[in-house]
Amino acid sequence: MLTKLTQAKQTAFNWIDENAERIADFHQLIWNYAETSFREYKSAKAFVDFHKKEGFDVIHGVAGMPTAYEATWGEGKPVLSTYCEYDAVPSAWQDQVPYKSAANPYRAGHTDPHSALGVGALIGAVATKQAMEEHGIEGSIKVFGTPAEKVCAKSWFASKGRFEGLDAMVGWHPRAYTTVMYETQWGSYWNAAFVFECDEPEKWIAYADDLPNNARAPAALDAVALMYTTTKYTKESMLPRTGLWSINEAVMAAGQATADNMPPRLGIIQYAFRSPSLTQQEQIAKVLINNAENVARITGTKLTVRWITKQRTGLFNKALADLAYENLELIGPPKFTKGDKEIANELLRNMGFPEQDEPFNEKLTTPEEWESRWRSVIPSHQKKFGSDDYVEFQWHCPGVWIQVYRPVISVPGERLPRWPYFYLGGVKGPIDKTIYTAGKAISGTLLDLAENPAKLKVCKDEWAERIKKEHESPQLNPEWDPPIDLPWPEYVVTERGYDWHIPTPMKK
Repeated sequence: MLTKLTQAKQTAFNWIDENAERIADFHQLIWNYAETSFREYKSAKAFVDFHKKEGFDVIHGVAGMPTAYEATWGEGKPVLSTYCEYDAVPSAWQDQVPYKSAANPYRAGHTDPHSALGVGALIGAVATKQAMEEHGIEGSIKVFGTPAEKVCAKSWFASKGRFEGLDAMVGWHPRAYTTVMYETQWGSYWNAAFVFECDEPEKWIAYADDLPNNARAPAALDAVALMYTTTKYTKESMLPRTGLWSINEAVMAAGQATADNMPPRLGIIQYAFRSPSLTQQEQIAKVLINNAENVARITGTKLTVRWITKQRTGLFNKALADLAYENLELIGPPKFTKGDKEIANELLRNMGFPEQDEPFNEKLTTPEEWESRWRSVIPSHQKKFGSDDYVEFQWHCPGVWIQVYRPVISVPGERLPRWPYFYLGGVKGPIDKTIYTAGKAISGTLLDLAENPAKLKVCKDEWAERIKKEHESPQLNPEWDPPIDLPWPEYVVTERGYDWHIPTPMKK
């Protein structure tokens, strides 16, 4: 470990310790909001208000997204950045009780959880600001409030030029280990919505008149069904069966009808696909678009392709990754109290498993060990895998992805359900230790860069060299608009009150 505990770092760490209860309470607020992609209205406002209270200047609604923001403190160089996420996932809610419980099993909840991610980055930035202000350290901090990470919306920030002028970015994510992402970086993620509209059913080739006994256009619902099956058939012919690429679909609108005899007017199916390279992504996209164009002709519908995102791949920066890990060594991994561990053991008892003396991982994992684990599941030639949209920063400045252990239970030989995972990501106590550690790791790394121009120069020089050899431009057209108008899952207000768009089931 080469980094030192400077006075500035101690100031930052003290701020987090002194505000621990406030931080924990704020996380509870965000976790309970549990708002999904592009619909994080309450969550984004809460983050904006927190920033303003701490002296940041905030622009709310940037890059064409109402739930995105930029918060800035300070002036001049270096411009050091991080980002807050706060989107939840449909059908992932778990009440904060140690047994399976969800009044509405379809409402959103935090899985990873991004509530903790956002709060950890928030306090890392505020703690850094406190230290820079108190110790007269030059530079500025820029925090991006980035909605819809689950569909990789940071690409819209990049396409609109919001990442220009940054000197470094330090991000993080709750994970199963405490380490940093190393040489093997994330791959690419693209996502497109294929919108089929039957606006002119009278032009269908077998159409005669309005009599119900006559043929009508297959229309939008059949288009979605046919797109689904056609893509299942052609998946085998998109790319070779290697490289751990994937494609997943979700139906966003299924006919907009009530099983009457009218031609369904609107159908939307979304395809998200991941692969190690942009070339592979382009090939998958070509097949999907070809499928959709033919489906539209068959079903008498009009096709519109709405790009939800086109995320680039990752760009490793060894100097910054090493510096971030040195700060993890300085801070140490999350340390859990006896009460935290009792929460885990109560879960185990309720599920019929024996208690564990040490249910949580309180160890650091070296970057080399993490790299070895990562590489064990992918082909030897492959350098990129999976996806996370933080990589968009890495093409504009040196960037690093810190991983901090989040509470999770495991039982050897058993495959546990997901609800304990969701529960431990929200219940007060264990998850807070993850948040505090992440905040300190971010602030420690940012302060190293602010206090030591030579360290920042090493990171930027490495970045400049790598950019010469491997360059990826933003993939989204800057003239395009983010897909905020698509029918994303969300909460609604009706006569039944504030509820998930799929109503809470009536008790039987």
